Amino acid sequence: MPHVVDFVNVSTEGLESSPVAEALAGLRANEARYFSNKYKHVYTTVPAEEAPELVGWVTRILKEERGLEFASPLLEVADVTVEDEKAGAITWPELYFESGLVVNVLWTIEVGGKRAVGFKLSEGMEIPEELAAAGFKFARQKSKLAGEIRGSFFVIKGSY
Repeated sequence: MPHVVDFVNVSTEGLESSPVAEALAGLRANEARYFSNKYKHVYTTVPAEEAPELVGWVTRILKEERGLEFASPLLEVADVTVEDEKAGAITWPELYFESGLVVNVLWTIEVGGKRAVGFKLSEGMEIPEELAAAGFKFARQKSKLAGEIRGSFFVIKGSY
């Protein structure tokens, strides 16, 4: 069942099993606020098991591009598609892991558009071994909703 994420009254609903549930909920609310402000998009999530095709697409990109597979259980998925004035249609799925990791894929629909995978770490979580071993470096960003967010990304080279 879809869950509309409220970025005013932050809730841990669906994320309770995470050891950093409050921070992960703040990160999810931060994402909801971003998509609401920039694209007027109502940000919703579903339990991961309700979006197997989307999860499969993202995990395929991670594995084929960088050999990444995460040990942490997947909790929720947001299936975002927005219209950008300059780039056109963008699909932007986000996966929320129990560890506090959020993985997103920015995929501009138009051929030759921007395509990248982003990683965001909830405040209080360690860098996942899978990312540390691959040498990812993380920039820091402050958020009123999420505290300190650490982020990294890579550009997608293949076609999926």
